[in-house]
Parts: sequence; C-alpha cells; structure tokens
Amino acid sequence: MKKEYLELTRLIERLHRRFLDLLRAELNRLGIRDINSVQALLLINIGNEHIAIRDLVERGYYQGSNVSYNIKKLAELGYLEQARSAHDRRSVSIQLTDKALKVVEEIRRLEQTIAGQLDAEDTSHGEIDTVCQGLRRVERIWTDHVHYGRG
Repeated sequence: MKKEYLELTRLIERLHRRFLDLLRAELNRLGIRDINSVQALLLINIGNEHIAIRDLVERGYYQGSNVSYNIKKLAELGYLEQARSAHDRRSVSIQLTDKALKVVEEIRRLEQTIAGQLDAEDTSHGEIDTVCQGLRRVERIWTDHVHYGRG
C-alpha cells in the first residue's frame, strides 16, 4: 500500500500541473494571452458567485498572498469587479465581469468535451466515481491530519 500511496501523491501533483497545462493551451487556442492558467482556474472557482476573498482562502483553494496578487491583476485586466463590504470595510467581495464569464464558459465547454471522452472510454461504468470517492477519502484524511495531527 505504501508504494501505491506514494504513486498517488505524485499522480495528484502531476495531474494538477497537467490541468494547468490544459488550461494554458485552451487560453492560447482562444487567443487569451493576458491571463495565465492559475488565474483562469481562479475565475472557474469563483464562477457565478459574489464571494468574499477570504472565503476563497478558507475553502483551501489558495494562499492569502497568492490570491491577493491574482485578484489585483484580474481586476486590473477587467476580469473581476471588487466591492468593499458595507458592514466590514476590511472585507472585499469579488465577482466576475462579462469578460471573465466568457472565458469560464469556454473552459466549461472544454470540460464537457473531456467529460464526454471519459464517459466513452469508461467501460466499467463508474470508474471515475470510484476514483473521486478515493480522492475525497484522501482529502479528508489529509485535512484531519492538518487539523488534528497524527491519529
């Protein structure tokens, strides 16, 4: 099991990098050169929400300094609108502009195409579900370890 676990952690890392490569290639295909794949992923994770920046960090998607830089850049480029909370002036919420929504829509089309390819190749009918269940289990164990230490 130890060998498989080590392979799993390396595969997760490679898949994340490969997904960023996929996003970069799609941005290039669309002629979008002003944002990078990490910023595109940030747009995808925001989606149609009107969300506080701290919520993105709390969800575990990003580290504080990383998200702050990318949000500032995306706002400067016209992909995000920012607004300070009326109740807490320290809190800033963001939402996608029409420009960003078009990018997200194109990436969603790509995701649908790839999902269709996976469905066509899934002869065991449920392989992806099984993989997702296993990855959620790993995520839960890692999260518990971070919060509570060794069990």
